[in-house]
Amino acid sequence: MNELFSLIMLLFNFAVIMFAFRRWGRLGLYVWIPISVIIANIQVTKNVELLGLEATLGNIVFTSGALATDLLNEFYGPRHARRAVGIGFFSLVVMTGFMQVALWFTPASSDMAQEALSRIFGIMPRIAGASLAAYLVSNMFDIKVFAAIRGRFPGRRSLWFRKNVSTWASQFVDSLIFTFGAFWGVYETSVLWQILLTTCVFKWAVASLDTPFMYLGRKWVDAGYVSAADEKCGMTVTAGYDGR
Repeated sequence: MNELFSLIMLLFNFAVIMFAFRRWGRLGLYVWIPISVIIANIQVTKNVELLGLEATLGNIVFTSGALATDLLNEFYGPRHARRAVGIGFFSLVVMTGFMQVALWFTPASSDMAQEALSRIFGIMPRIAGASLAAYLVSNMFDIKVFAAIRGRFPGRRSLWFRKNVSTWASQFVDSLIFTFGAFWGVYETSVLWQILLTTCVFKWAVASLDTPFMYLGRKWVDAGYVSAADEKCGMTVTAGYDGR
């Protein structure tokens, strides 16, 4: 059933991102980025089997963040995409710090959560450290590659190309840094390579499947829905930078 649950989670992720973009414009994407980073770094502590191979949970939610930054990069420019990455980075640092302090408290005799929290967040500093490095490097890499391809191949007809190539490349960088940074010495090397392989394939599949949503975003921008949402939220519309 894991494959079915993955499909359900994937569709739910896309629906949430596009709802936020349509309802709140740029602000909605800014909000989604820290949500996805926090959820993904909790889910990644769980290993699952997909198509007979081991993989870490959280790949769907984390990879969906690339759709949000690509939407920002395409319709608002690299500066706004980098700002969103900074917000995500900040949220992960704050979450890690607060949860580490929470573990220092002596639990009451009636407490039922300490053991579970310790198992999940006890390894969070190492996971968070690897995740922070992977997140920052891969997302900045994604933004630069996307902008570079956009400069060379502008226009909506090449939107699928710049979106997928930048995401495929950045997700490989992310998976490589995170897998070996977070789990070196925890799992056997063969398991690490298996996790890296399945993670990359899974993320590339997710990145390919979210391409239609980039074009949906293009349609909403052309129709004026997104600029109207930005204005309602008090966000200044970036004139002229709309991916045309």
